[in-house]
Amino acid sequence: MILLRREEVRALLDPEALIDAVATALVDVSAGTASVPPRIAALTPLGLLGAMVGYVPSLGVLAAKLVAVFPQNAGMPTHRALIAVFDPRTGTPVAVLDGEEITAQRTAAASALATRLLAREEAAVLALVGTGVQAASHARYVARVRRFRTVLVAGRDPAKAAKLAAEIGGQPAAIEEAVRSADVICATTHAREPVVRMRWVRPGTHVNSVGLNPQGQELDGIGGALLAVESRASAFAAPPAGANELRGIAPETAVELGALVSGSSPGRTSREQVTAYKSVGIAAEDAAAAALVLRRARETGVGTPIEM
Repeated sequence: MILLRREEVRALLDPEALIDAVATALVDVSAGTASVPPRIAALTPLGLLGAMVGYVPSLGVLAAKLVAVFPQNAGMPTHRALIAVFDPRTGTPVAVLDGEEITAQRTAAASALATRLLAREEAAVLALVGTGVQAASHARYVARVRRFRTVLVAGRDPAKAAKLAAEIGGQPAAIEEAVRSADVICATTHAREPVVRMRWVRPGTHVNSVGLNPQGQELDGIGGALLAVESRASAFAAPPAGANELRGIAPETAVELGALVSGSSPGRTSREQVTAYKSVGIAAEDAAAAALVLRRARETGVGTPIEM
């Protein structure tokens, strides 16, 4: 088996290829051919250790991710992860990969896919609400599917917002101002209380929300929008699998991204319709990214062979 470190994973991931791989995996999820049970986790006083396993037949990949989420970490990442890949024919372990980079990029890739499927073609203003790893990753990925004229960066810490805006060529803004001005919004926080109020969202806007906090939620009132999720079974489950934003919403009212990709569910029905994608992150996305990385590693000879 081989070991792939974070810098190697980063070099092997291609945004366009990853968006397409995530789309393929989510089609399998919606078709019922993938095996992706909801996330489980062990809770500690300061964080959690989650386990996510998945088999995606269209990509021929069987993988498991262990992810530690410790939001109070200072001076170090709040998310740490490892991914193990197994041969789906024999169960033989074939690779161990850094999972932090995959988590950062596959999450943004799914939001880019949702934006490609649901945002208006003429969307010109992107608002990033959040200033961490996911905000930076979303700036890179979502811009692949729409040509934004303006990128607004907003956060609870104005100094961090200004720093990220300078790094990505955006403009710092207050949260409400950014939300009210945007055609596409990416909420990427770990907020306990809503930082995005749906009453601020203009008609026709598309919202991506990837923040997941078992003790709270980063946006409110999502039920009034055309709602998309990766998997209803995961998204509407109790935490740590599901999202608090979806409490009280009937699962059958949500569409799955895979069904939008395949055309078995309709998407936006009017220019004025507000659309929203609530991400919880599922193992099929990690498996898709790991399969892509592993294939390219084999093609290029990247990685360190290891013996168990």
